[in-house]
Amino acid sequence: MSQEVLSPARVQEIHHEASRRRTFAVISHPDAGKSTLTEALALHAKVIGTAGASSGKANRKETVSDWMQMEKDRGISISSAALQFSYRDTVINLLDTPGHADFSEDTYRVLAAVDCAVMLVDAAKGLETQTMKLFEVCKQRNLPIITVINKWDRPGLDALALMDEITERTGLQPMPLTWAVGISGDFRGVWDLRNDRFARFARNNAGANIAITEYFTPEEAAETQGDNWSDAVDEAGLVIESNLEFNVESFHAGTATPILFSSAALNFGVKEILDALVDFAPPAAPRPDVDGEPRSVDAPFAGFVFKVQAGMNKAHRDHVAFIRVCSGVFERGMVVTQTRTGKSFATKYAQQVFGREREVIDEAYPGDVVGLVNASSLRVGDSLFLEEPVEFPAIPLFAPEHFQVARSQDPSRFKQFRRGIEQLEHEGVIQVLRSDVRGDQAPVLAAVGPMQFEVVEDRMAHDFNAPMRLERLPYSMARISTAEAMPALANVPGAEVLLRSDGEYLALFNDVWALRRIEKNHPKLTLVPIGTHNPAK
Repeated sequence: MSQEVLSPARVQEIHHEASRRRTFAVISHPDAGKSTLTEALALHAKVIGTAGASSGKANRKETVSDWMQMEKDRGISISSAALQFSYRDTVINLLDTPGHADFSEDTYRVLAAVDCAVMLVDAAKGLETQTMKLFEVCKQRNLPIITVINKWDRPGLDALALMDEITERTGLQPMPLTWAVGISGDFRGVWDLRNDRFARFARNNAGANIAITEYFTPEEAAETQGDNWSDAVDEAGLVIESNLEFNVESFHAGTATPILFSSAALNFGVKEILDALVDFAPPAAPRPDVDGEPRSVDAPFAGFVFKVQAGMNKAHRDHVAFIRVCSGVFERGMVVTQTRTGKSFATKYAQQVFGREREVIDEAYPGDVVGLVNASSLRVGDSLFLEEPVEFPAIPLFAPEHFQVARSQDPSRFKQFRRGIEQLEHEGVIQVLRSDVRGDQAPVLAAVGPMQFEVVEDRMAHDFNAPMRLERLPYSMARISTAEAMPALANVPGAEVLLRSDGEYLALFNDVWALRRIEKNHPKLTLVPIGTHNPAK
């Protein structure tokens, strides 16, 4: 179907639909309440009837965004889920991300596909390690950040101390949109600064339903809440005085962050988060291509793959590629071109994926996420276009720090073993390194964190019926190198050179001392640090 000549009405429709989209991800340290917030947001938008949480993820009946068995067993998010729902005539695209540090690569891929991030901070712990790592990624991508102080129903830090920490460690100026009434552990409600009113919360059905909220004027709040109200007004006033009142331009510029207080597990303060996203988060806008040229939202369809996931539907052994729509209108059945290969790709099986739930999607607009089923030829980072060629920037790979040799436990199942390894590499679950010396029977798996190996073992055994054994290698560092390094380091202790599937040669080293020794003895070898600024080929 040609989109070459769009009528003025169609162009206007595309701009209108793009302006209605809010595409964001929630970033946090593990256990800060990210999946709980995801569920609470869906509950407030009336997408689900009850939240599965009454006392933390371990006791959940069902977490809509966690679907892998390992996620349910461990109470952590491992794979990303894309949830879409409507709220106040706005289309919310919420991309759930793994919270565990071992899956930071997957989180980075998701952050490439969003326009905004919600930084979830545990009231008792402040800004934790993984939160700061993800904040740095957002900063590199110039993503505006909304900060939510979560778990205010539990004992925690002082609100002003948290504001100081945010200012000092992120450089962002806090701009309160809501302020907690009552100290952490005694959450009465919030002062809604935008509407100058007190929102008082009451728990409903142990937090499984939307919290009962009553609104009061400041005068009524002062009368009923006493010192709790006056303390909240004084504290928020101090933050505004020392920083600035809410300013949407500062938020979009990445110099300031709106602040909201919540208890996602009790559904307190969640509606205010949704309202802030609708009113202030940036809509889908022109995305720069690989040369930095913005592609207008009304240009012919284009998008890129930010995630590939197999095994979401065990009955069908499916393979889903998640596409962020960047321009034009996605129409199911259209034939698009894959930039990397130049080959055509038919989009017959297109779905919206909500946890395990799916529905066929016929159209999608800039900012939306589409799951293309059985798209086995698509890889993470692939650009797709209709008529007007475009290539979006590559999604970088992280530097692996853990390395293990994989071998099939049953030699007679080697075909399944090889197919499984290729599939998991294809999805970006693990980096796979090979060499002629080691051969196909013993690929080296490279991971950012050791839990990735557990996921690979689990998937190989259950998805591919190809149990394997792993043997740890002593390497802890990797550098991008060249083919010339292979013979040069062939017999050097504490080093090895292997080829990654994207065509990069990686030189592996036992430790920093082995690296320095080789740099000294082989000064002409290319040994480039791997980082988020080094896009894959």
